[in-house]
Amino acid sequence: MADEAGVYDLAIIGGGINGAGIARDASGRGLKVILAEQGDLASGTSSASTKLIHGGLRYLEHYEFRLVREALIEREVLLRAAPHIIRPLRFVLPHHKGLRSWPVLRLGLFLYDHLGGRKILPATRSVDLTRDETGAPLKADYTRGFEYSDCWVEDARLVVLNARDAADRGADIRPRTRCVSARRDGGHWICALEDGQGGKSEVKAKLLINTGGPWVSEVLGSVVGQNNPDKIRMVKGSHIVVDKLYDHDRCYIFQNSDGRICFAIPYEGDFTLIGTTDEDHKGHPGKPEISVSERDYLLASVSEYFKKPVTVAMVRWSYAGIRPLYDDGASKAQEATREYVLKLEAPENQPPLLSVFGGKITTFRRLAEAVLEKIEPFFPGLKPQWTAAAALPGGDFPFAEVEQRITEFQRRCSFLTPRNARRIFRAYGTKAARIFEGARFAQDLGESFGLLSAREVDYLVKEEWAQTAEDILWRRSKLGLHLSTAEQAALAAYMGQQVGEKTRKKVSTG
Repeated sequence: MADEAGVYDLAIIGGGINGAGIARDASGRGLKVILAEQGDLASGTSSASTKLIHGGLRYLEHYEFRLVREALIEREVLLRAAPHIIRPLRFVLPHHKGLRSWPVLRLGLFLYDHLGGRKILPATRSVDLTRDETGAPLKADYTRGFEYSDCWVEDARLVVLNARDAADRGADIRPRTRCVSARRDGGHWICALEDGQGGKSEVKAKLLINTGGPWVSEVLGSVVGQNNPDKIRMVKGSHIVVDKLYDHDRCYIFQNSDGRICFAIPYEGDFTLIGTTDEDHKGHPGKPEISVSERDYLLASVSEYFKKPVTVAMVRWSYAGIRPLYDDGASKAQEATREYVLKLEAPENQPPLLSVFGGKITTFRRLAEAVLEKIEPFFPGLKPQWTAAAALPGGDFPFAEVEQRITEFQRRCSFLTPRNARRIFRAYGTKAARIFEGARFAQDLGESFGLLSAREVDYLVKEEWAQTAEDILWRRSKLGLHLSTAEQAALAAYMGQQVGEKTRKKVSTG
């Protein structure tokens, strides 16, 4: 839409899910967009979630009905858009006396089933834990519960696919590019950028969007130069990954005596993901780590329910992320609102600035639409909303056909093990055929790094902005949990790196 050569309509600071989602939506509506991210795409909060597309059952307790309804609607919108990286999950909620009562839970789940106009996902049902297989791993005290639906997502891949779609529609996506300063100059923003090699450049934009996540206030202060920027409440959520705790495919949501909840979710075939915590975070948002007290809290929480205690020795990986919540004055971290807040500053005759506070990965698409609604007055002739019915890259097939498509891909690529072929299709969907086009034998894929081939690595570098082994092992995939130290070192060497602590330290006991 830009009518001036070299001038962008939007400059977006931050390459998490909100920034990538806005870039995708805006590019598809005819705007000329540049996105700058100081690290890798999804290298902050957006790769450190519980990996759920969910309404947020516990938010009903805080009367956040609008947020829950919006999120419940989005579950099925996103499931249709990306059936390769998003899949339905069933959650078992064991009941016991002393916590939320049975009638209260039944009412909450009734609302959960009906607020969002559910069509694809199955409804809630009562579960007899003395007979159902989901009761087998639990202590005998737990005899009944509920089972309800939500969805799982490969969170970092969701970010990358939004960025890829934005780029395919004309957006300029620049990972590892820091916006050093942004200043108003007449009718434009002048953004000074610096890339990972120290290269410097300037770009002009008509409107600046700050999706810095945990850095949103820092962007307003040190980059834009505001003296009293809006503050966020940084809440740390930590997770642990342990050896597989049970064999069935259902998840658990446990009620803790302190009023919080904890999930136990089948993860990467061989593991169980446990999380999350809610703890106020002080200091710099970069590289948060799980504390010993958080790790012990999670272990104790799930051990209250499982027959077999979950111990430190079973922990294989841990990670933490910072939720950049709008500071609403809530007394407890878990009670702070998850609603997103959009702040638009549009001084007369000066280019506007829009900052995004908070938000959930589930509602990123609606957030992007809300941002475009806010800025539409500055861009007459903007094309209409379009993302609600559009597939993300690789997701252009019906959700009901996912298993059929996987089987076809396994047959076509018989040189891959069935499990690895499933992993690949689940990551790339219909794009998987492009990666392996022309290959007939395993040796056609180039150097092998265990489950990963040079053919796949080259695709990730060319099409998905991967630059390091860590990008591939912990964001484009979670193969860091499966590849040996030697295989990870070989991958790093192939990519022109020395294997570093960032790769090795991930598999630890926290």
